[in-house]
Amino acid sequence: MKTATEPNVNSELISSDLPAIKIKKRKKPRIGQYILTLILGLYTLFCLLPIILVFVIAFSDDESIASNGFSYFPQKLSLKGFQYVFNYGRQLFVSYGVTIFITVAGTALGLLIMSLFAYALSRKDFRLRKFLSIYLMIPMLFSGGQFASYMIFTTMYHMKDSIWLLILPLTVSTMNVIIMRTYIQTSVPNELIDSAHIDGAGEVRTFFQIVFPLMKPVLASVGFMMATAFWNDWQNALLYISSDNKVPLQLLLVRIQKNIEFLLNNKNISSSALVAMQGKIPEYSATMATVLVVIGPIMIAYPFFQKYFIKGLTVGSVKG
Repeated sequence: MKTATEPNVNSELISSDLPAIKIKKRKKPRIGQYILTLILGLYTLFCLLPIILVFVIAFSDDESIASNGFSYFPQKLSLKGFQYVFNYGRQLFVSYGVTIFITVAGTALGLLIMSLFAYALSRKDFRLRKFLSIYLMIPMLFSGGQFASYMIFTTMYHMKDSIWLLILPLTVSTMNVIIMRTYIQTSVPNELIDSAHIDGAGEVRTFFQIVFPLMKPVLASVGFMMATAFWNDWQNALLYISSDNKVPLQLLLVRIQKNIEFLLNNKNISSSALVAMQGKIPEYSATMATVLVVIGPIMIAYPFFQKYFIKGLTVGSVKG
């Protein structure tokens, strides 16, 4: 029977065998981190100020803007700018529908084509890999220009006033294909592809059942960049579209601005009519209200795709 003073041999053996656990203390932030945080905060604020100003001007009275200039603290608030924009009524909703259609269809079609292209370039045993890589790089270095593209699309393909001209020119991008190819090479194990081939799967089945589901992060980042490009595109619509039922939202914004400038600066209009119109047409607030109507959906969607957007840029930094 052990006495109270008898040492516990088992506990001593156990305690001697256990390694010493070191508790790491959390390092205090250095002064350089505070300075870097301050600089980034100021830079973010400077980037945010123009957006805030757009919001403020859109809800400001145009007469106070004309007398006092742009200010973050308007003297008088007004909704005349939004009222002028929503006067377009049906055309505004039609343009919204066109923009949503070309954004969704163009992004989906572009992701499908570019992911297939990237998968082909990532396979080292593909015979045409070098040729297609050079073929992909040529449009990045050389371009026929806008006039050549216009002549080909309108005279050879006879696609004038076709909504496909708002989709096809932006479908494939060299940089996006490189980003996808790099992601497949670095993030999709070759063992999965080889095992699928051993089990008898062809290239098409391997891509859609093995590779494509693993490409969700890069598809989200590239898809967001493509959707932003489709949403903001207006030059193709200005060149090729003449029907009102095919006008996208960005081109409608340009037309609204041109209409306001024409009505307020046309010398053929009598002075009395010009004075009357200046009281009804909010030049500055209507422009900013239209900008908010156009960029609103992108601003709402961006936070949900931000992490994929940053990851896609990181993947694309390595072009090996």
